[in-house]
Formats: sequence, C-alpha cells, structure tokens
Amino acid sequence: MLTRILQILIKEFIELRRDKWARFRLIVPPLVQLILFGYAATFEVFGVSTAVLDLDHSQESRELLSRFTYSTRFHVVLVAQSERDIERAIDRGDAIVAVVIHPQFANLLRKGQTAPLQVVVDGTNSNSALIALDYVGQIVSGFSRDYAVDLIQRTHPGQQLVQIDLEQRPWFNEDLNSRWFFVPGVIASLTLVLIVNLTSFAIVREREVGTLEQIMVTPIRPIEFIFGKTVPFFLIGLGLVAMIATVGILWFGVPFVGNPLVMLAGTSLFLLSTLALGLLISTLCSTQQQAFATNFFVINPLFTLSGFAFPIASMPTFLQWLTYANPVRYYLVIIRAVFLKGVGFAVLWPEMLALAALAALLLAASIAKFRKSLD
Repeated sequence: MLTRILQILIKEFIELRRDKWARFRLIVPPLVQLILFGYAATFEVFGVSTAVLDLDHSQESRELLSRFTYSTRFHVVLVAQSERDIERAIDRGDAIVAVVIHPQFANLLRKGQTAPLQVVVDGTNSNSALIALDYVGQIVSGFSRDYAVDLIQRTHPGQQLVQIDLEQRPWFNEDLNSRWFFVPGVIASLTLVLIVNLTSFAIVREREVGTLEQIMVTPIRPIEFIFGKTVPFFLIGLGLVAMIATVGILWFGVPFVGNPLVMLAGTSLFLLSTLALGLLISTLCSTQQQAFATNFFVINPLFTLSGFAFPIASMPTFLQWLTYANPVRYYLVIIRAVFLKGVGFAVLWPEMLALAALAALLLAASIAKFRKSLD
C-alpha cells in the first residue's frame, strides 16, 4: 500500500517539476497578495477628507478646528463659507466629514452650558463613517475636557476639576497595530484559496486527459489514490504556510511568540480539511470549468463566514451556526492565538478537535464519492 501511494506521490511531484507555470503560481502570487493585503487591509483611517464651517468666528471655534487641521486622521480640504458649500462637498464626494460650528458656540461654553457641534458624515461607506465619527468624538472630547479645566482655573483659581484618568493597556498588541491582526488572517485565507484550487483540479485533470482510467486499472485502490493525491499537496501547503508566515514576520514585523509545534499541528489539521474539501469538489465535478465555478461558490462563503474581517458575533444566528462547519473559522483562532498570544494545546484543543473532525468527515466523503463515481 505504501509503495503504491509513494508512486503516486512521485508522479505528482514530477508533474509539478515539469510545470513551470504551476511553480510560479505557487510562489509569486501568494507573496504579492500578502504584501497587498498587508498594506491595504486595515481598520485604521487616515487623512479623512474634511470640510469645516465656522459660523462663530471665535477663539474657541478656531481652537477646536485647529485640532482637526493638525490631526493625522483628518485632512481639511475645504474651509466653507456657507452651509450650501458643505452640502455640495458631501454630495460630490469631495469631503467625507463636515464639521459645522454654529453661532453662539463660544458664548454657551463661557457660560458653562452645553454647546452643540454639528458633524455631517457621508454614510455611503458606513465602516469608514463610523470610524471617522469615533475620531471626531475623541477630538471633541479632548477639547471639551481641556476647556473645562481651563474654565475652572479662570473662574475658581486653585480648584481642581474632578475627572477620570483613563489608562489604556492593550495586551498582546500594545500599539493596536491592525496589521498584526490581518497578516495571520491573510496567511489562512491565501492557504485556503491555493490548496482548494490545487486539489479541486487534481482528479478532474486526470479524468479530462484520460489518465484516470489508466490509473484505476492498476492495483491501486481508491483510498490509496486519494491519499496519493493528498500527501503532495499537504507538503506543498506546509511549505506555502512557512513561506508566507516568514515573509509576514520579517516584512511586516508581526511577532511570533507561540510554540512552532502548536502552529504545525493546527496548520496540518487545517490543510487536511482544505485538501479534503478540494478533493470532494474534484470528485463532484467532471470538467475543470465546473471545478473552477464550484471553487468560486465555495471559497467566497468560507472567507465571508470565517471571521477574518466580519465579526461572527455580529452575524445573524443562522449564519453563526453555519460558521461551525467552516475550517477557516477555527484556523484563524489558532493562528492568531499562536502568533500573538503564545497559547498552546491546553487552550486550543477545541479548535484542533473541530478541524480534525471536519478533515475526517470531508476525507470520508471524498473517498465515498470517488468510489461511487468509479462504479
């Protein structure tokens, strides 16, 4: 049995050695995508195009607007003269945020009363709008706090303003660098796409070129054929993960504080589940065009329901239940926990067990479907 599996393994590597384009696809596109995703995928927003309108023309209003001018989060593109200018800037997309200070702003502050501040946001991109509003709130809160302290000192010298001093202490990612969150996720996503695409064409290609029938008239059994197809891509997958992870660590500075053996175990289980998924697709399809179309309808939902960019807790209950059948969900937990937290098997065993169960189930389904297609 091992001899026959080894022969299939050698055959697959010979085909890969002959296919220069396949070797190129395995190395260059993943690295390019990692670099692009690493820089483009971020929760942070900088240089938000901003329009300002000061109808109060006071020292207080100028001080508040100056905090937007000198903030790296905002880029003032328009100093408006009227509310009509603000409407036009938002409508045309010239500005995403508009800050409007109405008359009597300073007078209300000097009396110790609440002064309203109008913020207009282009909600077309709701995610950027929400983040921008949060930055606006931080700037306004800082101005309000500083003004209150200054007002107390001017009206009641020596009296201290009672306030809460918030001290933030993020764990595992002290600078809250979003790349530390995204790069491990990109490793999982790229591995999913590459391995499923490679394996989904494995049996289909043999069927199209007519070599499947030749192979099956040999003493090779279906289970041996499946394992022979799985092992090469498993080894290739380990190499891809190692390559992409190394680039992520060295290029983007993402720390790896965990145990490499835990990473290896989690990656192996994830690869087995994705390999089994790709083989199942390959046994279900008759042509490479069908396999390509099926990949599209399988990979996109797996990515969306993985928690890579969209929190699973925010999804409807029905979709949350569907994520339990998604191997990417579990691997994202493993890879991020190993990279940033350094946790081990004692914490990650539920995810490991889930991946093992999915891999066994999908491999069994692949073997059963392959037997049926031969019959």
